[in-house]
Amino acid sequence: MKIVSLTIIAFYVSVSVFCQSRQDIQWSKNGNSFYNIEASSIAEIQLPSFTKKTIVEAASLVPKGQSKGLNVRSFSFSDDGKKVLIFTNTKKVWRRDTRGDYWVLDMNNKGLVQLGKGRPTSSLMFAKISPDGTKAAYVSEHNIYVEDLGTNKITQLTKDGTLRLINGTFDWAYEEEFDCRDGFRWSPDSKNIAYWQIDATKIKNFLLIDNTDSLYSFTKPVEYPKVGQNPSPARIGVVNVATAKTTWMTLPGDPVQHYIPRMEWAANNSQVILEQLNRKQNEAKIFLCNIATGASNAIYTEQDKAWIDVKSRWSEDPTGWEWINGGKEFLWISEKDGWRHIYRMGRDGKETKITKGNYDMISLEAIDEKNGTVYIMASPNNATQQYLYKVSLSGEGDAELLSPGSEKGTHAYNISPAATYASHYFSNLSGEWVADWVSLPNHSSFVTNGKSEARSAGSSVPEMFQVTTEDNVTMDGWMIKPKNFDSTKKYPVLFQVYSEPASMTVRDARGSAGTFLYSGDMAADGYIQIGLDGRGTPAPKGAAWRKAIYRKIGMVNIRDQAMAARKISNWNFVDTSRIAVWGWSGGGSTTLNLLFQYPEIYKTGISIAPVANQLLYDNIYQERYMGLPQENMEDYVNGSPVSHAKNLRGNLLVIHGTGDDNVHYQGTEILINELVKQGKNFQMMSYPNRTHSISEGEGTRRHLSNLFTTYLKEHCPGGAR
Repeated sequence: MKIVSLTIIAFYVSVSVFCQSRQDIQWSKNGNSFYNIEASSIAEIQLPSFTKKTIVEAASLVPKGQSKGLNVRSFSFSDDGKKVLIFTNTKKVWRRDTRGDYWVLDMNNKGLVQLGKGRPTSSLMFAKISPDGTKAAYVSEHNIYVEDLGTNKITQLTKDGTLRLINGTFDWAYEEEFDCRDGFRWSPDSKNIAYWQIDATKIKNFLLIDNTDSLYSFTKPVEYPKVGQNPSPARIGVVNVATAKTTWMTLPGDPVQHYIPRMEWAANNSQVILEQLNRKQNEAKIFLCNIATGASNAIYTEQDKAWIDVKSRWSEDPTGWEWINGGKEFLWISEKDGWRHIYRMGRDGKETKITKGNYDMISLEAIDEKNGTVYIMASPNNATQQYLYKVSLSGEGDAELLSPGSEKGTHAYNISPAATYASHYFSNLSGEWVADWVSLPNHSSFVTNGKSEARSAGSSVPEMFQVTTEDNVTMDGWMIKPKNFDSTKKYPVLFQVYSEPASMTVRDARGSAGTFLYSGDMAADGYIQIGLDGRGTPAPKGAAWRKAIYRKIGMVNIRDQAMAARKISNWNFVDTSRIAVWGWSGGGSTTLNLLFQYPEIYKTGISIAPVANQLLYDNIYQERYMGLPQENMEDYVNGSPVSHAKNLRGNLLVIHGTGDDNVHYQGTEILINELVKQGKNFQMMSYPNRTHSISEGEGTRRHLSNLFTTYLKEHCPGGAR
């Protein structure tokens, strides 16, 4: 449910080549320059002068015997800078284009060679040049290969890979819920490769049915472990490149009842370090493993009454292990004192807290060990905003604010490896934004690419507000009032909801408010638009706020939304006969629950791709937040919309793609059966073979937008009364 966010927030705007997204900026090794793909060539832009130099000419990327150059999707340099690895001809694997073709360009002789010759087209994944620059390794069809870059001899390192026994990458659930994709790591000395093996052979297929692409329908199987079903066992192997022999790391416990969401080399050539989570995800252990014997040693254990988050919660890149002090220590993130803080931990498990206080570290941005500094995002005073701070690696002193205090809102950064320069983007809901480059640690701006002043206050300008419910829960919200707003008249309200642990919908950031599916101008059409975040959303308000939803999805979050809506209904300019709500994915589930559990408040609902029954979703996500259904089935039943469908009184439109591999169309069909059984009238739109994003196919998004708008106007008409 986590892949669809109802707000589209532009943390970066492409004002120019100098302001790129976090994913687009590719830093040089020393961090004093970055690279840019320009018309099939690669340029290096030196900072702070922005002097540009083409380092890979377009002609160098034309394969022998061809007239057209490679379409460069991404690239990386070998550690010595003498070779460039080019990723092209990419194909999507579930969410991202992680499969394609790889080529290696020798920067000295300009030789361009394709890796994996003889392998199927676009079948290579996660190719990486070895640290010594002599070899490349990659995954193809669930096996790991290594290729000598001098002779192009290919050696197959694993031979047992199948569609369901997966080496070097992951199954659907690991990718979706842990953000695990790249599943192998070169050792620092280039002699060994550590990798995951996922055994999905006992995971049942969920069959997506395609009725439109051929004369006879056919099924598309997805290995999908539903709630209550055993996960795919995972294990870590280390394969010797010379002998192709794998040594398996030995971990305690039943591998079927554990996950391994993180693994890296332990800052040496003899050990790997990994995190093991139990199935409930409320106990995490860190192990150091000897690659020669496979023996493991637990150096740290943490437990929580609810759940323990994995690295993807505070980092865009869940790979990597934050080693410091020459590999004697590393950084670790924990919420064990009630707030998300950074600790430095020795190889013996002894720790020192680096960040302190009643605030959450939102994300770890960079480590400047040379100057003893860690850069983090935090917002101690306003959970809808975020700012850059620096803290001492020693743990001494308080966090120091670096983002300009005059820029109230949301800041985002892409910091260079040496923490010398950063691309910076600031915005807030009122329309202010600045895109610039800054030097660190003094946050001195040396190039401004664009900026805008706040829009004049008035109707249709988004505004932030708070509402405190009768349960004494204070919720942040955004609101857009109609154009020509008249407080003496009454207007309809459309609530936008998500309200689950995967996403926030209320941020003081440009573009974070509004109804993107509406065709037209909602403010001009006389609607009040509101978004609210209650308990259980991942706001930086402390672990108690986030984890109040444990075993209570569909209950705590629903009550918070409803009680806030009840307070808002008392505003003298709100028309209580025209209260509508909509949401997508987890927001679709919330929409159903609000309409069913609080029919006296919500009169119209549009639910897109909802989880109608929590027992139908995947085990990693749902069990993390709800526990095991074998132990607390009543929580799953009470929190599922289908259990309350009998209470429907208002207008309901349900929308779902039949090819949704994430939130299966199955749940909507079960909901339909229950609504029919209860004699409830509703409307339904299915989009054949569309996925969770309902974006595939000509005219799809336009049709969805028109459908959404027409239904809302018909059942909750806009305008003052």
